[in-house]
Amino acid sequence: MNAFGDSPIETLRQWRAEGRSAALATVVRTWGSSPRPEGSHLVVDADGHFVGSVSGGCIEGAVIAAAQAVMQSRQPRLLEFGVSDEQAWQVGLACGGRVQVFVEPVE
Repeated sequence: MNAFGDSPIETLRQWRAEGRSAALATVVRTWGSSPRPEGSHLVVDADGHFVGSVSGGCIEGAVIAAAQAVMQSRQPRLLEFGVSDEQAWQVGLACGGRVQVFVEPVE
């Protein structure tokens, strides 16, 4: 449980009630052994505070950075992470799966 409740969605509601800018990241598709199921959430505020998980720690940093960019641009983004030759030295899932995460600003 976190300081605002027991779920990322409850935290999001509280942050918005306080007037804080926020973004919601949602796992929308997985392949292979992705560590979080579809529907998992991560919420991020403008200062980089976050609650929830979209990968169990593998890609959270990249998703938080994308969420902050989404809050500034007000444009949602679809992110995809996984292991491939092109991504061997970039952010990926250690478990070998793939995941798509939709990140949207919440007003």
